[in-house]
Amino acid sequence: MKKQVYRKLLAACVSVSLGTVLLAGCGDSAGTTGTKTEVQENNTSEDVVEPVGEVTTFTLPDGPEESDIFVQPVADISDDFIRGMDASAVLSVENSGAVYYGYDGKEQDVFETLAQSGVNYIRLRVWNDPYDENGNGYGGGNNDLTTAMKLGVRAARYGMKVCIDFHYSDFWADPKRQHAPKAWKGMTVDEKSDALYDYTTESLGKLLDAGVDVGMVQIGNEINNGMSGETDVDAVMQLLNSGSKAVREVAESYGKDIKVAVHYTNIEDNDQIDTMAANLKDAGVDYDMFGLSFYPFWDGTNENMQNAAKLIEDKYGKEVYIAETSYCYTSEDGDGFSNSLKGTDDLTDGYGATVQSQATVIRDICAAANEAGVEGVFYWEGTWIPVGSADADNSALWEKYGSGWASSYSAEYDPDDAGLYYGGCSWDNQAMFDFTGHPLASLNVFKYLKYGATAPLAVDYIPDVYVSCNVGEDLVLPESIDVVYNDRSQNKKQSVSWNETQMKAIDTTKAGSYEIEGALEDGTTVTAHVEVEMINYAVNPGFEDKNRSMWKVSYEGEADPTDYQVKADDAHSGETAFHFWSGDSDMEFSIEQEVTGLENGTYQLSVFSQGGDMSSDASMELYAVTADGGQTAPFMLTTYNDWQNPTIREIKVTDGTVKIGVRFQCNVGSWGTVDDFTLNRISD
Repeated sequence: MKKQVYRKLLAACVSVSLGTVLLAGCGDSAGTTGTKTEVQENNTSEDVVEPVGEVTTFTLPDGPEESDIFVQPVADISDDFIRGMDASAVLSVENSGAVYYGYDGKEQDVFETLAQSGVNYIRLRVWNDPYDENGNGYGGGNNDLTTAMKLGVRAARYGMKVCIDFHYSDFWADPKRQHAPKAWKGMTVDEKSDALYDYTTESLGKLLDAGVDVGMVQIGNEINNGMSGETDVDAVMQLLNSGSKAVREVAESYGKDIKVAVHYTNIEDNDQIDTMAANLKDAGVDYDMFGLSFYPFWDGTNENMQNAAKLIEDKYGKEVYIAETSYCYTSEDGDGFSNSLKGTDDLTDGYGATVQSQATVIRDICAAANEAGVEGVFYWEGTWIPVGSADADNSALWEKYGSGWASSYSAEYDPDDAGLYYGGCSWDNQAMFDFTGHPLASLNVFKYLKYGATAPLAVDYIPDVYVSCNVGEDLVLPESIDVVYNDRSQNKKQSVSWNETQMKAIDTTKAGSYEIEGALEDGTTVTAHVEVEMINYAVNPGFEDKNRSMWKVSYEGEADPTDYQVKADDAHSGETAFHFWSGDSDMEFSIEQEVTGLENGTYQLSVFSQGGDMSSDASMELYAVTADGGQTAPFMLTTYNDWQNPTIREIKVTDGTVKIGVRFQCNVGSWGTVDDFTLNRISD
């Protein structure tokens, strides 16, 4: 990238008091790169926010470049597309003694490295007061306003805009928790609304006075289930209106164009996203951008993301951005604290736990977002690296400098989560810097989006081979397996030779787990993970997959008394079960699935069900229907959590097909759940 330098001076010296902050250095034009942040001995003592000073910018490539990673160019992507990075934890990481390096291996301001890599926007979370009464930080970066000012100034030195993410909380705010700041405890909604307005006005003014180039302000973080301790929709909308009003007024007074953004998650549920946007419209909330969290390993496919984005754009006329996304580059742990994404059996289809796959995931997300008209993407915490080795006790650093996801001091504020599970960074294997602070090749994906990057053809990863073998049957291993290359258009299958000695040692007469080594044509070693088990041929047997199209529900009457209930206490396993209840009339219904493609033979079917308040004439039965006729197993529900397990043991399948299900005829007021169908082949 081409480097450009110009000078930006602060208009004035500004004294800031936020547990006390002094904005110093009027006229100070100290160097702008390579400065090592000194360890802060007291997180709540007087702190200095240095001026922006000299500004260095970098231009994007004007054609494809050679690289260590292969990047397919994204058609028609704009240079203004947000290539964002959340870098909120940087200061706490540096205070803990960790160091960031540039591509030349020399110590360098991480924000310069980000700018060199094509990042044009920095996202910074802000918590009102993330400290206990003794000044001990809650962790997660100890992201108070002072921290945002310091980091925002460093971003400005390299020409990057900043998105300020107000959580309006003293610690993490997300769908699981939306605690009000301690200072707002006991306030009415009106009082809290005024406090939020004042806090936003004062904080945003201080950021702008410091020279932070604020381009966007998020009023709340993942607010699907509430904000600042409020869960009532009208109350939340009132808070959002206050936040928006404050941003608009500050922006106007400073002559700045600052976008107002809202932020939601769970985008795989389009109905919920539609409801959130409708609430905003009905309440007249003044905002510009609708932010979506999209983690491909949690939130479904790129198509899910596109559908949510187009819904907001087409129906509500709002701009959309991806507020958070990420992916792992390794399955290793860097600091001795377990990772949120292990990088083993929780990977997204089509990608491995490699640097190349990390780059490809982000390229593909940006391409899908751009295709859907999305304004851009923020990578979440790509700079959150370990502050010690994986085999060291790093707890003292996490506690003192807040460089872990939570400290023990957070227990006073969030006792049910952070207070129980505090510790290190669970994101280090999803950073775009390695465990020692050196930038990964994948970080350059941001500057390569438009024209791409070339690299010698190389294997990216070989997907793990998992084979299930039914008890009593012969083990069959694949003759070839997929090999994934850095250039995905070159993916192909390669023949594999399996270790015959290991294969012969497998006893398929009983359940067990085995590993078999194999060799590809080029000599690469692969491993097959073999499970000898009773295979369950029912599809989505416990209803956990949201695609339940394989199940057919039928009922008598006008109202359907059934639903898929997400409530772990009422499920036999997992979180979801098929639920029924009616307070208006008797019920008659069934749920069934036709299973096809079976090997002919004898099968066994079972299911779990619990419930109560059944009358003496209520009836329920498990059933199986084949070409030779039907079989049933009657049962009766008694009381809560008394799981019945009806079973049909001799089901003859002669044409590869069987229909399985349950039927209920029960009285008004009765209730229950059905879960965990099991269909096993038990003999020829």
